[in-house]
Amino acid sequence: MRTATYFFIFLNLSLALFEEPAVYPLPFLATSVLEVLCLLVFLGRLTHFAKVTLHNVFWKDTKNICIMVAILLSLTDLAIYGVLRLYDVRSIRWSRIVRPIFLINFAESRQIRRAFRSIRNTLPEITYVFLLFMFSLLMFSLMALKLFGERNLQTAEGLPYFRNYLEIVFDLYVLVTTANSPDVMMPAFDFSSWYALFFIAFVIVNTYIFMSLFLAVVYNNYKKHLKVMPGGACD
Repeated sequence: MRTATYFFIFLNLSLALFEEPAVYPLPFLATSVLEVLCLLVFLGRLTHFAKVTLHNVFWKDTKNICIMVAILLSLTDLAIYGVLRLYDVRSIRWSRIVRPIFLINFAESRQIRRAFRSIRNTLPEITYVFLLFMFSLLMFSLMALKLFGERNLQTAEGLPYFRNYLEIVFDLYVLVTTANSPDVMMPAFDFSSWYALFFIAFVIVNTYIFMSLFLAVVYNNYKKHLKVMPGGACD
C-alpha cells in the first residue's frame, strides 16, 4: 500500500514535465487520464483510511481535509481547463501547486511532514539574518550607484553600467553566487583598477561572511527544532 501510494504521488508530480508548457509534451488526453487515475487512487486510499479510523478522529485530522480539498481543486481545475481547451481559450493549470500536498499529508509521509514542520519553524528565526543580508546588499548597491553611476561607463555590450538602482541590486545579488564574477566588475576595473577593492569587499562581506552565517543559523535552528519534535532525531 505504501509503495503504491508513493508511486502514484511520484506519477502525479511528474505530470508537470509533460503538461503544457513542457519539455516533453504529451497529448492533453493522456495527461488528464493519468491525473484522474492518480486522484482516484488517492481518493481510494483516503476512503480506506476512513474505514479503519473512528469517524470523529478522521474528520478532526487536518491532513485528511487537506487531501480532500486538493483532490477537489485538482478535479475542478482539470474540468475547467478541458472546457476552455475545447473553445481554444488559453489557460494555466493553477492546481499544480497543490500537488505536493499529497506528498506531505498522507499517513505514510510522517518523516516528510516532520522535516516540513522543522523548516516551517526555522523560517521565522532566520528572518533576522536574511534582513541583515538584504540591508547589506542594498547599501552596497547604493554605494555602487554613487561610485559608478555618474562616470558614464558601459558594459562590453555597450549598455549603461550601474546606472539603474534595481539593476545594480540584481547584479550584486548574482555576484553573491559568483556566477557573474569577474565580468560584473570589468567596466569599473578598466576605468580604474582601484575599483576592484569595492567588489572584493562585497564578496568578502556578503558571500563569505553572510552566506556562512546564514547557513550556520539555518542548520542550527533546523537541528534544534528537529530534536525537540516528538520522535525527532538528529544523529
